Amino acid sequence: METIGLLSEPGACVDLVVNAGARSGAAALATVREVLVAGGVRDLRTHEATSGGELAAALERVMAEPPRLLIVGGGDGTVGAAAARVAGTTTVLGVLPLGTANDFARTLELSPDPAEAARELLGGKVVDLDVGRVNGSAYLNVASFGLSVEVTRRLTPRLKRFLGPAAYAVATLLAFRHHRPFAARLEFPDGDREPLELDELLQVAVGSGRHYGGGNTVSPTASLDDGMLDVYAIVKGRLRDHVSIARLLRDGSLIEHDRVRHVVTRAVDVVTTAPMPVNLDGELAATTPAAFRVDRNALHVAVPARSRAARLDGQA
Repeated sequence: METIGLLSEPGACVDLVVNAGARSGAAALATVREVLVAGGVRDLRTHEATSGGELAAALERVMAEPPRLLIVGGGDGTVGAAAARVAGTTTVLGVLPLGTANDFARTLELSPDPAEAARELLGGKVVDLDVGRVNGSAYLNVASFGLSVEVTRRLTPRLKRFLGPAAYAVATLLAFRHHRPFAARLEFPDGDREPLELDELLQVAVGSGRHYGGGNTVSPTASLDDGMLDVYAIVKGRLRDHVSIARLLRDGSLIEHDRVRHVVTRAVDVVTTAPMPVNLDGELAATTPAAFRVDRNALHVAVPARSRAARLDGQA
């Protein structure tokens, strides 16, 4: 673990990439820039993106000459795109919560106010965190398929803009009405579990991080740096079953529900009867059959000095 103070030393370049299309992106850019300069950042380069294509291009330019610190402002999709490029490099990733859910920022215990989050990064520390991978594609929080995919499809920019975090609950209710159960086989290549054949499923989720879906918790013990995946599968039941499960999402105790199967493993391969799209932190970026893995300590991340996000920092 190192302190963040070295990032303001001469020659320590800092890039700030902001998704201006995020819920509060455009309004925060000037304020955050002022905070960073006032905090001692001497070499600051600013990049503004208003679309996914512009974001990808900006990140490509930045990582062509990797900075000491890359601060990314946006939602979980934006942060995930940056993490995919930064993982395995010496660049430190900083996060400004400018999206709707901001689950990765929540896990890092960052202030929800972008200006205050920027101050926390400059006065914080650097920790090593894991990156989840699905068929090679990176994710930070949760990868899932089933109901969550339909929720993502209904989470339109308009709905998120007008309802904020409440949009997730509305989209979930809409998706549940049209969901069709599915079957999946889970295999564990490390041999730590026997294969699971599961039918009549509502959803399968594989968590690498701790929070997802606007503040839900993967499980009570889920961590971003334990090298493990929390896998849970929800078996479809009556509406009242899923209402009771929904009440347990916030603290992760849904894993104890009798219609939920939960295992912890380092690797899992999932096969479904027909290919199904996989939701990676709100982006549909993979398809079953899917191989889920953990890229251990792959990401250097700036967090507040008070953050408890990395309980096992530095351990192999």
